[in-house]
Amino acid sequence: WPAMMAAKGNAFSVLMNSQKRKLAEGAAKTASQPAKKGHWSMGLLSSMEDPALRVDSDEKVVIIKDKYPKARYHWLILPRENIPSLKAVSSAQLDLLKHMHTKGQELIDKTEDAKHLSFRLGYHAIPSMSHLHLHVISQDFDSPCLKNKKHWNSFTTDYFIDSEDIMEELETEGKISDKGSRNDRLKEPLRCHMCKKEQVNMPKLKAHILSHIPKPGDKK
Repeated sequence: WPAMMAAKGNAFSVLMNSQKRKLAEGAAKTASQPAKKGHWSMGLLSSMEDPALRVDSDEKVVIIKDKYPKARYHWLILPRENIPSLKAVSSAQLDLLKHMHTKGQELIDKTEDAKHLSFRLGYHAIPSMSHLHLHVISQDFDSPCLKNKKHWNSFTTDYFIDSEDIMEELETEGKISDKGSRNDRLKEPLRCHMCKKEQVNMPKLKAHILSHIPKPGDKK
């Protein structure tokens, strides 16, 4: 009996070691492979090349429609230069950020609905996607892609930083400070960005904010 148990124990150890070795080999193989173009981390870079999303471009930037817009109008302005995030921006890129802001304002000026909708241009404190991008977004937030508290608070608290504030900080300080402390803003209660009234859930909030926002095509 002891010999039989020892044999079973040895067989189990061999099997487990074999499985561990296969897992390790698989992990090493995966790690050695470059991220595929369709990988989520490459999302913005691939979107820059998507003609269905591209709105405009010049020698410095590419402008695309947000693939999952959080409002009726939601564009992203991305530099051609490889800049992963705000933390990587230096004073040498101030003119680039000013150019991005100008292009965003031009988009708004060309939008007929801008006569009765307000817009903001800004950056997320901690963006979920790599590659620097400026959001140009209308303040109606009338979109089926706006689904949860994180979506809402990322655009309606100071987690969303106005472009002009970023440019001023860069011009004054020569760099952009770490905004990681603002991550808790995503957990704040749901509040209307217009009247600041707290709402119990997203369906209630979305129904409420429509009372503040003109309907599509409304010229009043």
